[in-house]
Amino acid sequence: MTKRFFWKIYGWNNPVKRKVLERYEQAGDGKIIIDVASKSVEDLYEDFDKTAPYHKKDLDEDLVYYLTECVREIGHSEFVIRFVFERFPSEEFMQRVRTSVHKFFMYQKELELAAMKKMQRTSSVLLIIGIVILVISLWFNLFLFESRGVSFINSVIAEGLTIVAWVSMWEALATFLLNWAPHRFNIRLYMKIADATILFDHPMSYVSDAHTGSGGVPQI
Repeated sequence: MTKRFFWKIYGWNNPVKRKVLERYEQAGDGKIIIDVASKSVEDLYEDFDKTAPYHKKDLDEDLVYYLTECVREIGHSEFVIRFVFERFPSEEFMQRVRTSVHKFFMYQKELELAAMKKMQRTSSVLLIIGIVILVISLWFNLFLFESRGVSFINSVIAEGLTIVAWVSMWEALATFLLNWAPHRFNIRLYMKIADATILFDHPMSYVSDAHTGSGGVPQI
């Protein structure tokens, strides 16, 4: 029942989702095709490091944005990435593109994973600090109660410690809850792109798109 419900919400029975997916061409096996048109392989990379080895180059910023947004848009649908160049690339260049895309997005995944671990450490430290201060606050209140040394200043200190403790613990919880899900989503997103099948098509079938930029195929 639950699976059927989610399929209706996120699958083809959802008219909004269906309209989004209809914007993309589909392969014979039903996978969504994300098309990228470019003049040459070199145009896929950033200008400042075009002289670097292919496995160390950064992909073009517009290409990265386009791929990530397409994958976000199609959601859980399976996809392939299809490149079209003015001249059909050699097997060597095709392998370079596959390797570059895979390594770049694996690197992005590692950066996101490192950021998530840093966030978890920050949340843990804030939580521990909050618990320690709360224990001190409880001990201080108990000490004041037993010694009957309650005064205005002592009460302010006790209340201040309690407030600081709860603020620290709340900050830890808020940091974790607000950032954990986006980090996990981005990690899975980059993994999907890194592991995606990359195809290459002959330029004749996209000659109009390559010159006009129409049909949803980006020019890099």
